[in-house]
Amino acid sequence: MTGRVKAAIIGSGNIGTDLMMKMLKYPQNMELVAVVGIDPASEGLAMARERGVATTHEGIEGLKALPGYAEIGIAFDATSAYAHKVHDAALRADGIQVVDLTPAAIGPYTIPTVNGDANLDQPNVNMVTCGGQATIPIVAAVSQVATVHYAEIVASVSSRSAGPGTRANIDEFTRTTAGAIEKVGGAAQGKAIIILNPAEPPMIMRDTVFTLSEGADEDTIRASVEAMVAKVQAYVPGYRLKQAVQFERFGDNNKLRIPGRGDFTGVKTMVMLEVEGAGDYLPSYSGNLDIMTAAAKATGELLAERILQRAKVAA
Repeated sequence: MTGRVKAAIIGSGNIGTDLMMKMLKYPQNMELVAVVGIDPASEGLAMARERGVATTHEGIEGLKALPGYAEIGIAFDATSAYAHKVHDAALRADGIQVVDLTPAAIGPYTIPTVNGDANLDQPNVNMVTCGGQATIPIVAAVSQVATVHYAEIVASVSSRSAGPGTRANIDEFTRTTAGAIEKVGGAAQGKAIIILNPAEPPMIMRDTVFTLSEGADEDTIRASVEAMVAKVQAYVPGYRLKQAVQFERFGDNNKLRIPGRGDFTGVKTMVMLEVEGAGDYLPSYSGNLDIMTAAAKATGELLAERILQRAKVAA
């Protein structure tokens, strides 16, 4: 194999279309060759056709019927957790590596700045959720320097940026994000909350991360968090701290009770973030969708690089 790895996007809604624009505007190791939907009048499919990308409105079966299907190495699924189970089975059977942008969590949780290199040989990698992509790097940053007993994230996004797919996945969002806070972020216990804010004009994505940890002082935690923010900004330029990292210390004379875990002494860290979208397709307030598509593209580029390396060795 030479050149770039051929890729397809399943889902022509907001997330799939924004991912398409990123892949077309900033090509690296992948070449987008197909976009799949189920609505023949989809704006995303129309935009793909205008840009010379093959399309089908007949779902996964339509993708399999396209002439270039056998050459596809990577497929991005931007549909729903329910539909992804069917898509994964079909794609995996044909040897196509899958990047899952739904909360289905069939494959291992993947956060580019935390464990992006760890799952390159997996047939399916899961991008957790928008809230997970924004906040788990921060939990992991604290875990890298301290023992995190509890981490809680609150993701607040514009109601206008939450389409049918996002709303259908709300229950999976909380379960998947909480699980990834523990498995990837390194917290002993995790909790996730999402808020759909109906404010007008629409607000950009805001996230608050709380961690309860011990074993590191405030300066060490602050430095680790700031370094992680810089890493995320490499592929999500609109990702930033809303204000300086905040701390509160609990000692033997003012212990904090963690439900189910007993009394806590140590440092409570609060990190407030905001995520402004790049505006590749969606408005800038849709940072929650932008960080998902940016993280998926970053992961896809790593997968494609691995595929190309293998092909070079085999040749």
